[in-house]
Amino acid sequence: MDIQKIRQDFPILGEQVNGKDLIYLDTSATSQTPLKVIEAMNDYYREYNSNVHRGVHTLGTKATDAYEKARMKVRSFINAKRFEEIVYTRGTTAAINLVARSFGDLVIEEGDEIVVNEMEHHANIVPWQQLAKRKGAELVFIPLEEDGTIALESVKKAMSDKTKIVAITHVSNVLGTINDIKPIAEIAHAHNAYISVDGAQAVPHMAVDVQDLDVDFYAFSGHKMLGPTGIGILYGKAELLDKMEPIEYGGDMIDYVYKTESTWTDLPVKFEAGTPMIAEAVGLNAAIDYITELGLDNIYQHEKELVRYAYDKMSAIEGIEIYGPGKDDRAGLITFNLKGIHPHDLATALDSEGIAVRAGHHCAQPLMKWCKASSTARASFYIYNTIEEIDQFIESLEKTKEFFSYEF
Repeated sequence: MDIQKIRQDFPILGEQVNGKDLIYLDTSATSQTPLKVIEAMNDYYREYNSNVHRGVHTLGTKATDAYEKARMKVRSFINAKRFEEIVYTRGTTAAINLVARSFGDLVIEEGDEIVVNEMEHHANIVPWQQLAKRKGAELVFIPLEEDGTIALESVKKAMSDKTKIVAITHVSNVLGTINDIKPIAEIAHAHNAYISVDGAQAVPHMAVDVQDLDVDFYAFSGHKMLGPTGIGILYGKAELLDKMEPIEYGGDMIDYVYKTESTWTDLPVKFEAGTPMIAEAVGLNAAIDYITELGLDNIYQHEKELVRYAYDKMSAIEGIEIYGPGKDDRAGLITFNLKGIHPHDLATALDSEGIAVRAGHHCAQPLMKWCKASSTARASFYIYNTIEEIDQFIESLEKTKEFFSYEF
């Protein structure tokens, strides 16, 4: 791949921050957007801006076709069996909340157990906490290994005859841990439990086949995979989605409304109340085309090269602590702390050099406690990052460390 040519597809990479060329190392929060995605959304607004599933006029038909074409593209991208299994949501958080509120309320009873773990994003802990409170169920935590991974033996030990749902991330947004979802799904199903996966940090970076993984639910977001904000996907097995009740009402999800009751339309639209994310679906469609053209294997290998290089360089810095697995067993991100420097101060200093990293608890406060840190800094890489940018990042880390160690 020609990374310099790829970088030309991203207008924002030509921007300057504090007089320096932008080095964007915060893709785990939000990826940047290629021109093809921006243009696709502009074309929608300029040429066929209309609502979907409602009118028979030309613009409405064209908008509906584009909206549903994107759904079919997502189905193919993650290898779902049927297009009805692809539900548009506002993002990963909304998708997980839909599963917890609708499916969770359907299957969880008092005394049941919901299996989670400490590496989860708040969006994959809090909805299950609330479900457990509503139903009188119990959260069971799979313990993490010393390197921030999950052992399959620990998964087995966490399960019991009371287990009904296993909620787990595919890739940790803090540790970079890549969880082996397929055998975890097998363990869950052996206990007659269901598995719901947060795939926000996985789908943009590696090939995901939901049928091969045999997951019951899988959620991810457009804005982390070169697409627009405000749109996400919930994959669910059709037989499970069929049983679920919608949690939002009105608009196209209605089949028929009587005075005192209503009926719902078919999958997947029964979960898509109101005017949906039409322009965002068009943008997501273009983003998937862009990723497919690059090739997920190429993206994955490029990130591996970057993270290995950065890990070695960062490990040589005195006083640094890196959290999570080793360089060969992690996704394309590194979360760390520099001794004596608060992560927010570090991020501010890097920003002065035009380098964007994330600092804080990363919406993972239980994991911060496990890391014995109140907050950390995180550098995350994607297809548009280069070895040269990492060299500048390392140089700025050293410069920041020297500044904070200077005695005035």
